[in-house]
Amino acid sequence: MNTFVLLTSSFAVNVAHDELREGDRPRFKGFLALGIALGVLFVFTQAYEYIHAPFSFKNSVYGATFFMATGFHGAHVIIGVIFLFVCLVRAWLGQFTPRHHVGFQFAAWYWHFVDVVWIFLFSCIYIWGSWGAAIEGGAG
Repeated sequence: MNTFVLLTSSFAVNVAHDELREGDRPRFKGFLALGIALGVLFVFTQAYEYIHAPFSFKNSVYGATFFMATGFHGAHVIIGVIFLFVCLVRAWLGQFTPRHHVGFQFAAWYWHFVDVVWIFLFSCIYIWGSWGAAIEGGAG
């Protein structure tokens, strides 16, 4: 579910960028706010997962890898949410135009990069990493 939330936030930021280029400021701000809200939801859902994880940082290589990789990514998501929030404030102040919005462009690129990294992490940690757990559980 959290992967869907993050990818949807990236879609919202992309639509916000399209709306800005079209000159539709209200829709730009709305989709940007949606992208930010979904980013915050991702962080809170990740925190919930950390609290309820059946393993810890200390009890296995998987646990250490999981918490280090997803925690580092989570820090970048928080940075990205702050970056996008600053852009939203700037949007409310009228500082972006369809032709001049390099600050938002950089924030959108950063956000998309964070999403691509998440797809890699999700594939390696949640999918590939769970194969070993399934094998260990089946052998006992």
